[in-house]
Amino acid sequence: MRLATEAFVTNAERALQDATLQQALTRLVNNFVPRRLEAMAALGNAEELRTRAREIKAEAIAHLDVYLEQFAARLQQLGGQVHWADDAAEARQIIASLAAQYGVKRVVKGKSMATEEIDLNAFLEQQGYEVLETDLGEYIIQLAGETPSHIIAPAIHKTRQQIAALFHDKLGVPYTEHIPEMTQIARRTLRQHFLQADMGITGVNFAIAETGSIVLVTNEGNGRLSSTLPRLHVAVMGMEKIIPRLADLPVMLKVLTNSATGQKISSYVTLITGPRRATDLDGPEALHVVILDNGRTRLLHEETREALYCLRCGACLNVCPIYQNVGGHAYGWVYPGPIGAVLTPMLVGLDRAAHLPRASTLCGACREACPVKIDLPRLLLHLRHDLVQTRRVSPVERLLFALWAWLMQHPTLYGWALRAAAWLQTPFARQGWLRRLPPPFAGWTQFRDFRAVATRPFRQRWQETLRHEGASGGETRHG
Repeated sequence: MRLATEAFVTNAERALQDATLQQALTRLVNNFVPRRLEAMAALGNAEELRTRAREIKAEAIAHLDVYLEQFAARLQQLGGQVHWADDAAEARQIIASLAAQYGVKRVVKGKSMATEEIDLNAFLEQQGYEVLETDLGEYIIQLAGETPSHIIAPAIHKTRQQIAALFHDKLGVPYTEHIPEMTQIARRTLRQHFLQADMGITGVNFAIAETGSIVLVTNEGNGRLSSTLPRLHVAVMGMEKIIPRLADLPVMLKVLTNSATGQKISSYVTLITGPRRATDLDGPEALHVVILDNGRTRLLHEETREALYCLRCGACLNVCPIYQNVGGHAYGWVYPGPIGAVLTPMLVGLDRAAHLPRASTLCGACREACPVKIDLPRLLLHLRHDLVQTRRVSPVERLLFALWAWLMQHPTLYGWALRAAAWLQTPFARQGWLRRLPPPFAGWTQFRDFRAVATRPFRQRWQETLRHEGASGGETRHG
């Protein structure tokens, strides 16, 4: 497993100094954020849909065992096969065994975060298989030897010029920065691989327990080509992707596509219900669905199961002030942004990802953007509590918070401390802001301004207001 979560601080500092990355992140924010706002507003009943989507996910996760068994039984009745993988290693081994069983040489892959999670590409390549990503963004970063930096826009960190140079170097084509020409270059290359592949691998956006169907949502059609042309289709599905009924799907599609890309509906929504039948014109000879646990059952406790509601839309990344400044690679694993700061420690262990729960301002923008209303700040606070309980915080941090807690219990001393801070900041304060602080506080203002301590604290102003109203005979309202 490629894991660099412990290097978050170093990665973040490097990202903040990367001018090209900062330009790419600005484009991301300027593009996705207003599109999502406009799309959700155009729905007219966005809040009702979000509430209903949350209810559907809550029901599915609360009865996960029942719905997974129902899905598996129905799919097997239709001629598909279901495999249960406890962890990434077992999932990889299942897929490699299927490749050997069917005599596979070439593999094409639709976009899938689950396969990124289990590091499938590297494993299959080590086994001697030719593996090609077919989503354009995933194809670009595969050529570059990198990992995705965003859940739905994996190559968002790359400029047009970088991609043009990559195509020129790796594919031997004339250098061009003309986007339609670049797209055609990728299309021509990928089309031949689709026609020659023996196995197609995709993820699963939704799995419908009632019908045994899996649902793929794409904008390029690569999921449909990967699942239709090769004779073997393997779908890798995180177990939380289940929804109870076919009637639930329109709600989930509306909140997913509008939140992810600001579209009413994605270009391709594909429902696959079993392998090819005798009367079908196309489709795979065999369909195998690998249902992945990989730590998910540990999240089923009441206080953490909400994390399993995630639709992988990426909306929380786009509005997060941390992600907007450091990008996805800083997080060191597959899932970046607020959902990554929650999921990664829960899936790989808090000891291996202790920095991530702290990578948040707790501003709540992620909760407001989430299509299923996941309370990400609450989950982050839960993880921070666990960090403190297991003493995975520095002695200096523990000392500072102990001092703060003590001061809060002694109002008079707290008031004196505020006055002292207001006096000590005088050389550094300008128009109510601290733009540069000396060590050991310099880190707070290295990349942002810090609000200065008020020279007249709220408590003082409140007392003055009460005295003024008392002197004027006015009525004082409390509450």
